[in-house]
Amino acid sequence: MNIYVGNLAHDVREDDLRQSFEAFGQIESVSIVKDKYSGESRGFAFIEMPSKNEAQSAIDGLNGKELKGQNLNVNEARPRSDKNRGGGRSGGGRRF
Repeated sequence: MNIYVGNLAHDVREDDLRQSFEAFGQIESVSIVKDKYSGESRGFAFIEMPSKNEAQSAIDGLNGKELKGQNLNVNEARPRSDKNRGGGRSGGGRRF
């Protein structure tokens, strides 16, 4: 199961997240999303956990909890295609 972790402090590292989530089960991967130009954290990450039950326990246990001064926003990651679905405008442009 893929987990979205938002509202990260900029000094949170992958090891910090791994440590927090390992309390709930096995972790396949931790990926903090970074700005491609500056290399700075964009304030969110994705955690992959193989067990849906362990992942749900992590979501329940860590959502709203503080890590380095910020309250985490933890929930099931939504597939990218769902975010983009229906977001475009067809024919809505201005004509001159």
